[in-house]
Amino acid sequence: MYMKRKIDLFLRKWKDDTDHLPLLVKGARQIGKTRSIQEFAKNSYSNVIYINFALETKYLDITSGGYDVDSIIRSISFIDPTKRFTDDTVIIFDEIQDFPDIATSLKSFKLDGRFDVICSGSLLGVNYKKIHSNSVGFKSDYEMYSMDFEEFLWAEGYSDFQIDSILQSMIDETPLSAAQMNVMNMLFLDYCVLGGMPAVVKRYVETGVFSGTVDIQNQIRMDYEEDVRKCVDGLEQTKIISVYRSVPAQLAKENKKFQYSKISRNARARDYAGCIDWLKDAGAVSVCYCLDFPELPLKGNVDTGIFKLYYPDTGLLISSLDPEAQADLRENKNLGVYKGALYENFVAEALLKQGMGLYYYKKENSTLEEDFFARSRDSLIPIEVKSNDNRSKSQRQLINNERYHDIHFGIKLSVKNIGVSDDIYTLPYFCSFLLRRYIREKFS
Repeated sequence: MYMKRKIDLFLRKWKDDTDHLPLLVKGARQIGKTRSIQEFAKNSYSNVIYINFALETKYLDITSGGYDVDSIIRSISFIDPTKRFTDDTVIIFDEIQDFPDIATSLKSFKLDGRFDVICSGSLLGVNYKKIHSNSVGFKSDYEMYSMDFEEFLWAEGYSDFQIDSILQSMIDETPLSAAQMNVMNMLFLDYCVLGGMPAVVKRYVETGVFSGTVDIQNQIRMDYEEDVRKCVDGLEQTKIISVYRSVPAQLAKENKKFQYSKISRNARARDYAGCIDWLKDAGAVSVCYCLDFPELPLKGNVDTGIFKLYYPDTGLLISSLDPEAQADLRENKNLGVYKGALYENFVAEALLKQGMGLYYYKKENSTLEEDFFARSRDSLIPIEVKSNDNRSKSQRQLINNERYHDIHFGIKLSVKNIGVSDDIYTLPYFCSFLLRRYIREKFS
């Protein structure tokens, strides 16, 4: 069973562009890159050449005769004479992190123009500087993630029409019906527990039960740690894995700012220099940076030494907890210290998968704190994730204080239905996956 993904539409548009460049699909391991690329290639070309550099090491010498197209296809044909290169051929170079040198050939493939080329692999962030320098100006990039909530809804049989109706209710400030709220809240909780790893979602959709999904999630987390051991030597291995494992406990704190002292009593930032970047580049964590001040622009207004870490897949976060906590989360009870962490991680994941940056604000010596920020064309938008029914004091202060001149309204995500009060727009948690479209259509 192939599950519809958002990259499907991108790949079709890429092929339809008569001047398209060789494509590089980036993303963490086991998020479905290879499956989606192969499905597209099978349905769009009469001939597919697939080479996996991790599994087929015999192809690691295909550039030894040169980086021009003729030399490469000659080498491939000598290794496997059954591979034919016709007029309608796409060449897929997979797991190129094991052979980043192949990127040097992308300029030749573009200038030659006979064959389409798609490259893919995990840990590309770790090796990306070399790959990019070898192909600058002669490739397109696509950042892929595990399935988002919309893709999960597609897998569950929901249509774009039903999803668009939720978006329209958000824009019109019309509360959803009780039936819509009940169904979507149940699906949302299922998605939070499962996450978006295709193997996990596929198992659940086919069986209708959670049984076996945790085993898949645990294996994926172990595979991530094994990647560290394969790519990093000595003490740095332990440091990177320690940071990765500490994320759930860091999020369970009242103050979710990442603290090295929570890894080890005497740990200091200088001792872990590079560990955060390594995990981020590998797609194993996402980083939410603290703003120096809540104003535009966002990217040039951050303190890179103050940040929060999240798992890019909430299901992996939950699978890292003790079995009792996992069972409680599946039954939506006794969420305790993990309740805020769960919802906040889900929103961070949703923003990331929509291509939005992750930023927050915490004023020193003050209770003023805001979970996330987005922007419309003219405004900075504070986004608050509420795990209870308390009032949004920080958000109200940001909106009412003239000192924060870029902020005119806010968005509150909670268990409540769609509504608006005094420039604060309330949306259910599950609407997070629509925030980018919502902001664009309502406020820009």
